[in-house]
Amino acid sequence: MKNIDSFQDRQKNAVAAKARMIAKLAARPGTDDPVVIARAAERRTIDEARTARQTERQNAEAAKEKARQEAVAREAAADEASAKVRRDARYAARKLRAEPSAG
Repeated sequence: MKNIDSFQDRQKNAVAAKARMIAKLAARPGTDDPVVIARAAERRTIDEARTARQTERQNAEAAKEKARQEAVAREAAADEASAKVRRDARYAARKLRAEPSAG
């Protein structure tokens, strides 16, 4: 099939299409439209709630990590104390063994 549209026909079609696009854009509600304002407020509320949840989650994770670190520190202190007790017991046993032979 051969395209029989003339240049003027194509030009008219282009102008009509441009006019339709402009009309479509003009039909959009403006920024001062109550629906747009309500939608923006709803988005802000959702964003604020999301930020609050994220902050809560971060605080909970920080508290959990702090508790874990404290538990590790307590365990290390307990291990150190038990090691000291074992070392003291070995020292006392060595001292008891050394006393009879010295006397």
